[in-house]
Amino acid sequence: MVLLFAEYIVLAALVVFFSIKLSFYVDELDKKTNLSGAFVGGIMLAAVTSLPELFTSITAVLIVDQPNLVLGNVLGSDIFNLIIIGLCIVFAARLYTQSNVSKTHLYTLVLTLLMYGACLYGVTHQNSTIDLKIISVDIASIVILIIYIINVTLIAKDEGGVNEEEASSDLTPKQIFIRFTIFAVLLVAVSILLTMVTDRLSAELELGKTVAGAIFLGVATSLPELTSSINLVRLHNFNASIGNVTGSNIFNFIILVFGDLLLTRGSIYFYEPASIIILLFGVVSTLLAMFVMLSKKSEALVRILGIMIIASYVFSIVLSI
Repeated sequence: MVLLFAEYIVLAALVVFFSIKLSFYVDELDKKTNLSGAFVGGIMLAAVTSLPELFTSITAVLIVDQPNLVLGNVLGSDIFNLIIIGLCIVFAARLYTQSNVSKTHLYTLVLTLLMYGACLYGVTHQNSTIDLKIISVDIASIVILIIYIINVTLIAKDEGGVNEEEASSDLTPKQIFIRFTIFAVLLVAVSILLTMVTDRLSAELELGKTVAGAIFLGVATSLPELTSSINLVRLHNFNASIGNVTGSNIFNFIILVFGDLLLTRGSIYFYEPASIIILLFGVVSTLLAMFVMLSKKSEALVRILGIMIIASYVFSIVLSI
């Protein structure tokens, strides 16, 4: 057990290092290109930092035959990701109220709530699969995919939250993109190893699969979002930081679609009480994040909302164990 925790710490440290490098290159791309911070953080960085969740879920379905880990991983990652916004708001509330944040992130949070609704439908209606002969897919997955396409379209059109600060390096956009790609590959490789260690830890501690997915896999695969977002705030780029969190959360739901398509029997929307609890608290945390966006001018209020987001995650884990 001690050796497993030691491996976890070493791999987690590497994830933190690679995430810091990725967030730096994202910030440089934001400053050196015409791409909006919402697109750079909400699409590019969000997709990269969500790759650990994707590979973990594919492994859970195809290799270890534990599809119920997927739902716990996605829901656990999403609610943990929102802690990032909570922490950033609590410790940098004044900076947040003075920052230029795109309204597109608010739209993404609204669409995320709709995805939670689709997921809740899938969990509570186990016979909602449509047989397309070649493949079978749940109605919830179809709705989630449509919502994600709408979100990408909105972000692609975003021109708000422009970062007017000057770049801090002499690298060209091409050089930055190459370095971004290299560190993205390294992050995925280390995250997969980290996922294997957390899976062994969950087995040693004899936790339920959904709870283990929410706690160990959810936290472990969310380390990239945590580190990169906090580092972006340190670089005074709240727009890309929030975009990373909201973009990662909505991308994570697409992982359920992949898992659903790969699953040959049963439902990826696995029903158990812990799933419902984590799902409902995910809705609460998302609503609180929306209020953070709407209350941007009040430093005291956004700090209180940040604390409530953190408390929501703690309660969700305590009640689901």
